[in-house]
Amino acid sequence: MNWRETAACRSEDPELFFPIGDEGLSQRQIEQARSVCHRCPVMRACGSWAVRHGEKYGVWGAMTAGERRSLRLGHGAASGSRDFRNLSSDA
Repeated sequence: MNWRETAACRSEDPELFFPIGDEGLSQRQIEQARSVCHRCPVMRACGSWAVRHGEKYGVWGAMTAGERRSLRLGHGAASGSRDFRNLSSDA
């Protein structure tokens, strides 16, 4: 079974995971999206996939695009997330 099939976000409005920015009212939206991620059984696989594939938009695995970019650039673990750099491939 593919990890996407059991993702908690499947039953949520997709727009929740794609805020317009990272500040102001968007920050509340990001926190709401993260609350879904934190109860998701595949959060780690989702975040790992997004980091490895350079996903540029949205909240994936409880991480914003900026947090994933920091991980890819080797600037340490993103806030509110786990370190996904050493994970094996999750299709």
